[in-house]
Amino acid sequence: MIDKLEFFIALARERHFGRAAEELGITQPTLSAAIKQLEDQLGVMLVQRGSRFQGLTAEGQRVLEWARRIVGDARTMREEMRAARRGLAGRVRIAAIPTALAMVPELTTPFREKHPDVTFSVVSCTSLEVLALLENFEIDIGITYLDNEPLGRVATVPLYAERYQLITAAGNRFSDRRQVTWAEVAELPLCLLTPDMQNRRIINRHLEEAGARAHPTLESNSMILLFSHIRTGKWASIMPLNLAEVLGFSEPIRAIPIVEPDASHSVGVVAVEREPHTPMVSALLYQARLVAEALARA
Repeated sequence: MIDKLEFFIALARERHFGRAAEELGITQPTLSAAIKQLEDQLGVMLVQRGSRFQGLTAEGQRVLEWARRIVGDARTMREEMRAARRGLAGRVRIAAIPTALAMVPELTTPFREKHPDVTFSVVSCTSLEVLALLENFEIDIGITYLDNEPLGRVATVPLYAERYQLITAAGNRFSDRRQVTWAEVAELPLCLLTPDMQNRRIINRHLEEAGARAHPTLESNSMILLFSHIRTGKWASIMPLNLAEVLGFSEPIRAIPIVEPDASHSVGVVAVEREPHTPMVSALLYQARLVAEALARA
Protein backbone atom coordinates (compact mmCIF):
# COMPACT_ATOMS: atom_id res chain seq x y z
CA MET A 1 0.00 0.00 0.00
CA ILE A 2 2.95 2.35 0.61
CA ASP A 3 3.60 2.80 -3.11
CA LYS A 4 -0.06 3.62 -3.75
CA LEU A 5 -0.02 6.21 -0.97
CA GLU A 6 3.07 7.77 -2.54
CA PHE A 7 1.23 7.89 -5.88
CA PHE A 8 -1.75 9.54 -4.15
CA ILE A 9 0.50 12.19 -2.54
CA ALA A 10 2.01 12.99 -5.93
CA LEU A 11 -1.45 13.33 -7.49
CA ALA A 12 -2.62 15.64 -4.69
CA ARG A 13 0.50 17.76 -5.18
CA GLU A 14 0.32 18.02 -8.97
CA ARG A 15 -3.52 18.09 -9.20
CA HIS A 16 -3.21 16.48 -12.63
CA PHE A 17 -2.97 12.78 -13.53
CA GLY A 18 -0.61 13.32 -16.44
CA ARG A 19 1.88 15.51 -14.56
CA ALA A 20 1.80 13.24 -11.50
CA ALA A 21 2.44 10.17 -13.63
CA GLU A 22 5.34 11.90 -15.37
CA GLU A 23 6.87 12.90 -12.04
CA LEU A 24 6.55 9.33 -10.74
CA GLY A 25 8.00 7.84 -13.91
CA ILE A 26 4.93 5.71 -14.66
CA THR A 27 2.15 5.79 -17.23
CA GLN A 28 -1.10 7.63 -16.58
CA PRO A 29 -3.17 4.40 -16.80
CA THR A 30 -0.89 2.83 -14.16
CA LEU A 31 -1.44 5.81 -11.85
CA SER A 32 -5.20 5.79 -12.41
CA ALA A 33 -5.37 2.05 -11.70
CA ALA A 34 -3.32 2.46 -8.49
CA ILE A 35 -5.60 5.24 -7.20
CA LYS A 36 -8.68 3.12 -8.02
CA GLN A 37 -7.15 0.15 -6.16
CA LEU A 38 -6.45 2.40 -3.15
CA GLU A 39 -10.06 3.58 -3.19
CA ASP A 40 -11.26 -0.02 -3.32
CA GLN A 41 -9.01 -0.99 -0.41
CA LEU A 42 -10.20 1.90 1.74
CA GLY A 43 -13.83 1.76 0.63
CA VAL A 44 -14.11 5.49 -0.13
CA MET A 45 -13.78 7.79 -3.12
CA LEU A 46 -10.60 9.85 -2.89
CA VAL A 47 -10.69 11.89 -6.10
CA GLN A 48 -13.46 13.92 -7.70
CA ARG A 49 -13.41 12.75 -11.29
CA GLY A 50 -14.69 14.26 -14.48
CA SER A 51 -13.03 14.87 -17.79
CA ARG A 52 -10.04 15.98 -15.72
CA PHE A 53 -8.83 16.08 -12.10
CA GLN A 54 -11.32 18.15 -10.08
CA GLY A 55 -9.84 17.86 -6.60
CA LEU A 56 -9.96 15.55 -3.61
CA THR A 57 -13.11 14.48 -1.82
CA ALA A 58 -13.49 15.19 1.90
CA GLU A 59 -12.39 11.61 2.54
CA GLY A 60 -9.47 12.13 0.16
CA GLN A 61 -8.27 15.13 2.16
CA ARG A 62 -8.30 13.04 5.33
CA VAL A 63 -6.53 10.14 3.64
CA LEU A 64 -3.90 12.61 2.36
CA GLU A 65 -3.05 13.51 5.96
CA TRP A 66 -2.66 9.83 6.84
CA ALA A 67 -0.70 9.15 3.65
CA ARG A 68 1.86 11.84 4.47
CA ARG A 69 2.25 10.44 7.97
CA ILE A 70 2.57 6.81 6.85
CA VAL A 71 4.90 7.54 3.94
CA GLY A 72 6.99 9.77 6.19
CA ASP A 73 7.30 6.99 8.78
CA ALA A 74 8.27 4.47 6.10
CA ARG A 75 10.96 6.77 4.70
CA THR A 76 12.28 7.47 8.20
CA MET A 77 12.57 3.74 8.87
CA ARG A 78 14.43 3.11 5.60
CA GLU A 79 16.81 6.02 6.19
CA GLU A 80 17.48 4.97 9.77
CA MET A 81 18.42 1.47 8.68
CA ARG A 82 20.61 2.82 5.87
CA ALA A 83 22.36 5.22 8.27
CA ALA A 84 22.92 2.37 10.74
CA ARG A 85 24.72 0.41 8.00
CA ARG A 86 26.96 3.08 6.48
CA GLY A 87 26.39 6.43 8.22
CA LEU A 88 24.76 9.49 6.73
CA ALA A 89 24.94 9.58 2.95
CA GLY A 90 22.89 10.90 0.07
CA ARG A 91 21.50 14.25 -1.01
CA VAL A 92 20.23 16.90 1.40
CA ARG A 93 17.49 19.07 -0.13
CA ILE A 94 17.24 22.62 1.26
CA ALA A 95 14.92 25.47 0.31
CA ALA A 96 15.70 28.96 1.59
CA ILE A 97 14.21 32.42 1.27
CA PRO A 98 16.44 34.74 -0.82
CA THR A 99 17.60 36.88 2.12
CA ALA A 100 18.84 33.77 3.96
CA LEU A 101 20.85 32.25 1.10
CA ALA A 102 24.07 33.90 2.24
CA MET A 103 23.79 32.05 5.56
CA VAL A 104 23.38 28.58 4.05
CA PRO A 105 27.16 27.88 3.97
CA GLU A 106 27.20 28.33 7.75
CA LEU A 107 25.10 25.16 7.89
CA THR A 108 26.24 23.12 4.90
CA THR A 109 30.02 23.53 5.26
CA PRO A 110 30.45 22.09 8.79
CA PHE A 111 27.78 19.47 8.08
CA ARG A 112 29.66 18.08 5.09
CA GLU A 113 32.92 18.09 7.05
CA LYS A 114 31.25 15.70 9.49
CA HIS A 115 29.44 13.70 6.80
CA PRO A 116 31.61 13.64 3.63
CA ASP A 117 29.25 11.30 1.77
CA VAL A 118 26.47 13.90 1.82
CA THR A 119 25.75 16.23 -1.13
CA PHE A 120 23.43 19.23 -1.21
CA SER A 121 20.71 20.67 -3.41
CA VAL A 122 19.75 24.24 -2.45
CA VAL A 123 16.94 26.24 -4.07
CA SER A 124 15.73 29.79 -3.49
CA CYS A 125 11.98 30.28 -3.12
CA THR A 126 9.28 32.16 -1.23
CA SER A 127 8.41 31.36 2.38
CA LEU A 128 5.09 29.84 1.28
CA GLU A 129 6.89 27.60 -1.19
CA VAL A 130 9.28 26.46 1.56
CA LEU A 131 6.34 25.20 3.63
CA ALA A 132 4.66 23.55 0.63
CA LEU A 133 7.87 21.74 -0.33
CA LEU A 134 8.25 20.48 3.25
CA GLU A 135 4.68 19.23 3.36
CA ASN A 136 5.12 17.32 0.11
CA PHE A 137 8.44 15.67 1.10
CA GLU A 138 10.29 17.57 -1.64
CA ILE A 139 12.90 19.03 0.73
CA ASP A 140 14.48 17.90 4.00
CA ILE A 141 14.63 21.31 5.69
CA GLY A 142 13.79 24.90 4.91
CA ILE A 143 15.22 28.23 6.04
CA THR A 144 12.60 30.92 6.45
CA TYR A 145 11.00 33.48 8.77
CA LEU A 146 9.74 32.05 12.05
CA ASP A 147 7.79 34.88 13.66
CA ASN A 148 5.95 36.84 11.00
CA GLU A 149 3.40 34.63 9.22
CA PRO A 150 1.84 31.28 10.28
CA LEU A 151 4.10 28.26 9.84
CA GLY A 152 1.71 25.43 10.66
CA ARG A 153 3.06 22.31 12.34
CA VAL A 154 6.81 22.38 11.88
CA ALA A 155 9.87 21.91 14.07
CA THR A 156 11.94 25.10 14.24
CA VAL A 157 15.48 26.14 15.18
CA PRO A 158 15.98 29.94 15.30
CA LEU A 159 19.27 30.97 13.69
CA TYR A 160 19.45 34.77 13.80
CA ALA A 161 17.44 38.00 13.94
CA GLU A 162 17.08 39.82 10.62
CA ARG A 163 17.51 43.60 10.89
CA TYR A 164 17.22 46.08 8.05
CA GLN A 165 19.53 48.60 6.44
CA LEU A 166 19.37 51.10 3.62
CA ILE A 167 21.87 50.01 0.97
CA THR A 168 22.87 52.90 -1.27
CA ALA A 169 25.84 54.41 -3.09
CA ALA A 170 28.07 57.10 -1.61
CA GLY A 171 26.92 60.55 -2.65
CA ASN A 172 23.27 59.56 -2.82
CA ARG A 173 20.63 61.04 -0.54
CA PHE A 174 21.07 59.91 3.10
CA SER A 175 24.38 58.15 2.29
CA ASP A 176 26.25 60.26 4.86
CA ARG A 177 23.77 59.52 7.66
CA ARG A 178 24.45 57.24 10.65
CA GLN A 179 20.84 56.07 10.54
CA VAL A 180 17.69 56.75 8.57
CA THR A 181 13.97 56.30 9.29
CA TRP A 182 11.55 54.07 7.41
CA ALA A 183 9.59 57.18 6.37
CA GLU A 184 12.73 58.72 4.84
CA VAL A 185 13.64 55.52 3.01
CA ALA A 186 10.22 55.53 1.32
CA GLU A 187 11.22 58.74 -0.51
CA LEU A 188 14.05 57.00 -2.41
CA PRO A 189 14.00 55.20 -5.78
CA LEU A 190 14.05 51.67 -4.38
CA CYS A 191 14.68 48.31 -5.94
CA LEU A 192 13.04 45.59 -3.83
CA LEU A 193 12.10 41.93 -3.85
CA THR A 194 8.78 41.07 -5.48
CA PRO A 195 5.52 41.17 -3.44
CA ASP A 196 5.31 37.35 -3.27
CA MET A 197 8.40 37.40 -1.02
CA GLN A 198 7.77 37.62 2.71
CA ASN A 199 10.71 40.02 3.06
CA ARG A 200 8.82 42.45 0.82
CA ARG A 201 5.66 42.06 2.89
CA ILE A 202 7.69 42.80 6.01
CA ILE A 203 9.18 45.91 4.42
CA ASN A 204 5.75 47.09 3.25
CA ARG A 205 4.35 46.70 6.75
CA HIS A 206 7.13 48.66 8.45
CA LEU A 207 6.81 51.42 5.88
CA GLU A 208 3.06 51.56 6.50
CA GLU A 209 3.68 51.70 10.25
CA ALA A 210 5.80 54.80 9.55
CA GLY A 211 2.95 56.35 7.55
CA ALA A 212 4.62 55.70 4.19
CA ARG A 213 4.31 53.31 1.28
CA ALA A 214 6.82 51.55 -0.94
CA HIS A 215 7.01 52.86 -4.51
CA PRO A 216 9.74 50.65 -6.00
CA THR A 217 11.06 51.52 -9.42
CA LEU A 218 12.32 47.96 -9.86
CA GLU A 219 11.22 44.62 -8.44
CA SER A 220 12.93 41.23 -8.73
CA ASN A 221 13.04 37.87 -6.99
CA SER A 222 16.85 37.87 -7.39
CA MET A 223 19.09 39.44 -4.76
CA ILE A 224 21.96 39.43 -7.30
CA LEU A 225 19.95 41.61 -9.66
CA LEU A 226 19.13 44.04 -6.84
CA PHE A 227 22.83 44.24 -5.90
CA SER A 228 23.82 44.91 -9.49
CA HIS A 229 21.44 47.86 -9.68
CA ILE A 230 22.65 49.32 -6.40
CA ARG A 231 26.22 49.25 -7.73
CA THR A 232 25.23 51.54 -10.61
CA GLY A 233 24.92 54.32 -8.03
CA LYS A 234 21.40 55.14 -9.24
CA TRP A 235 19.36 52.84 -6.98
CA ALA A 236 18.89 52.05 -3.30
CA SER A 237 17.38 49.07 -1.51
CA ILE A 238 16.38 47.75 1.90
CA MET A 239 18.26 44.61 2.89
CA PRO A 240 18.93 42.60 6.04
CA LEU A 241 21.99 43.57 8.09
CA ASN A 242 23.36 40.01 8.08
CA LEU A 243 23.20 39.87 4.27
CA ALA A 244 25.03 43.19 3.96
CA GLU A 245 27.73 41.94 6.35
CA VAL A 246 28.25 38.70 4.41
CA LEU A 247 28.56 40.59 1.12
CA GLY A 248 31.17 42.88 2.70
CA PHE A 249 29.99 46.17 1.21
CA SER A 250 32.79 48.68 0.78
CA GLU A 251 33.13 52.08 -0.84
CA PRO A 252 31.24 53.37 -2.67
CA ILE A 253 28.34 51.32 -1.22
CA ARG A 254 26.98 52.27 2.20
CA ALA A 255 24.83 50.23 4.61
CA ILE A 256 22.83 52.49 6.95
CA PRO A 257 20.62 51.20 9.82
CA ILE A 258 16.89 51.91 9.48
CA VAL A 259 15.08 53.00 12.65
CA GLU A 260 11.65 54.14 13.82
CA PRO A 261 11.11 51.26 14.29
CA ASP A 262 14.34 49.31 14.74
CA ALA A 263 12.65 46.19 13.39
CA SER A 264 13.86 42.59 13.54
CA HIS A 265 12.42 39.22 12.54
CA SER A 266 13.57 35.71 13.43
CA VAL A 267 14.94 33.50 10.65
CA GLY A 268 15.63 29.84 11.19
CA VAL A 269 15.49 26.24 10.07
CA VAL A 270 12.14 24.47 9.69
CA ALA A 271 11.44 20.76 9.31
CA VAL A 272 8.34 18.58 9.32
CA GLU A 273 7.09 18.10 12.88
CA ARG A 274 7.42 14.40 13.51
CA GLU A 275 9.03 11.95 15.91
CA PRO A 276 11.36 10.49 15.14
CA HIS A 277 12.90 12.61 12.41
CA THR A 278 14.98 10.88 9.79
CA PRO A 279 18.65 10.57 10.82
CA MET A 280 19.54 13.18 8.19
CA VAL A 281 17.01 15.73 9.43
CA SER A 282 17.95 15.07 13.06
CA ALA A 283 21.59 15.74 12.23
CA LEU A 284 20.69 18.89 10.30
CA LEU A 285 18.63 20.26 13.19
CA TYR A 286 21.50 19.53 15.58
CA GLN A 287 23.93 21.34 13.28
CA ALA A 288 21.50 24.27 13.05
CA ARG A 289 21.53 24.59 16.84
CA LEU A 290 25.34 24.67 16.80
CA VAL A 291 25.25 27.40 14.13
CA ALA A 292 22.75 29.42 16.17
CA GLU A 293 24.99 29.20 19.24
CA ALA A 294 28.04 30.30 17.22
CA LEU A 295 26.15 33.25 15.70
CA ALA A 296 24.92 34.29 19.15
CA ARG A 297 28.50 34.36 20.46
CA ALA A 298 29.85 36.29 17.46
